[in-house]
Amino acid sequence: MTITQDQTAAKIPKRVIWLAVAGAVGGFLFGFDSSVVNGAVDAIKDEFALSEAVTGFAVAVALLGCAAGAYLAGKVADRYGRIPAMKLGALLFLVSAIGTGFAFGVWDLIFWRLVGGLGIGLASVIAPAYISEISPRHVRGRLASLQQLAITTGIFAALLSDAVFATSAGGADQALWFGLEAWRWMFMAAAVPAVVYGWIAFTLPESPRFLVFQGKNEEALKVFKTIAPNEDSDRHLRDIKKAIDEDKLAGQKGSLRGKALGLQPVVWIGIILSVLQQFVGINVIFYYSTTLWKAVGFQEKDSLTISVATAITNILVTLVAIALVDRIGRRPIMLAGSIGMALSLGTMALAFSSATGSGDAISLPGAWGPAALVAANVFVISFGASWGPLVWVLLGEIFPSRIRARALGLAAAAQWIANFAITLSFPVMAAASLPLTYAMYALFAAASFFFVMFKVPETNGMSLEQAETLFVPKGSAKESAKESVKDPVKA
Repeated sequence: MTITQDQTAAKIPKRVIWLAVAGAVGGFLFGFDSSVVNGAVDAIKDEFALSEAVTGFAVAVALLGCAAGAYLAGKVADRYGRIPAMKLGALLFLVSAIGTGFAFGVWDLIFWRLVGGLGIGLASVIAPAYISEISPRHVRGRLASLQQLAITTGIFAALLSDAVFATSAGGADQALWFGLEAWRWMFMAAAVPAVVYGWIAFTLPESPRFLVFQGKNEEALKVFKTIAPNEDSDRHLRDIKKAIDEDKLAGQKGSLRGKALGLQPVVWIGIILSVLQQFVGINVIFYYSTTLWKAVGFQEKDSLTISVATAITNILVTLVAIALVDRIGRRPIMLAGSIGMALSLGTMALAFSSATGSGDAISLPGAWGPAALVAANVFVISFGASWGPLVWVLLGEIFPSRIRARALGLAAAAQWIANFAITLSFPVMAAASLPLTYAMYALFAAASFFFVMFKVPETNGMSLEQAETLFVPKGSAKESAKESVKDPVKA
């Protein structure tokens, strides 16, 4: 009798689910730490008498730390292992939470924000790499999607905790416990999940693929037998060793780095996926949301409620992606998401081209107000159910074993730099022309459709070693190495 995909998934040990959930806790810290500043911005500005420019830099500087952390994560993970990288990330989170909470000036606040950014960067790389490497092929998509689910849950938890602290104190700038203002407790709250993440890191086994790369085959075999007892562990071990041998032979022939600016084509695919994920404007699309809500009849005091509702929507649509990714594949979901994002962003550009007034006094005439509000929510849903989680899935799948962590780190660093660029450019672009800003994001969404259509093959149901072969150019040293491993006489 043929075992269906659903039946195979149903037999996955609970231990694998636990390992994936535990690995994704880094994503929770990622979401929490990157969003907790939202509720503290105004209080920080008043506390240290900051200008708009310095306030913006203090908020955005964490993104530069994220880029550096993501880049370093690959080197740490490849040299010392995935678990030590997790422990380092947890330590950075903890130190940043305490340091930011007790900041006595803007410059040490910026320093601790940078430290936190390093931790976020580490988590953004290690979680998808680890989850992909311990997940059976038939459920790898949904388990890897837990990274995005954890991120959105972390964002929701940060917004909720900010609201609780601010409400309890009567304002973010008011004293709460031990004479410390509420905004300081907002940051220090991150210490709790940081400690949990650190404790979890001490309980997790090392990635079996990293162990094989280090020549620790017996240890890798033991891990495989605990995470996939119904599968042929010896075959998995042989497949990984074969892929590593091919990579090494390709490297000896001088083409591992690639000719395109020193990088392999698959690395560029990962970088472009990461950049497009940010260039559709997901992290700034609601920077102008208060004006949008006021334009269609909402009061400014409702903004927190709407922000929390948006965070819940993000969680729900990520669950939809988790349910579908291993059933219908990566490509169909991402292509549908690109269409939804392009159409909704285009609608918002049209709506705001009809706006009257300027600044905070914008109003949308007739049906354009409700249309813009619906389009904004369609955009969030389209992104959250597709490009949000699935880019992380693909980044964990497409890179060869020998360079997975380093390549993922480079792609994640590019993602954070793109995030930083969009964050800094949005206020200037929005002031110049909000319709053109949304139109630009719509063009990037359309570009994401064609990039997936022509450059990203389907990886659903494949082992990591099979998936990486889809991205090997014909005639490359890697392809020649593959043939040489099959037939040693050709080597």
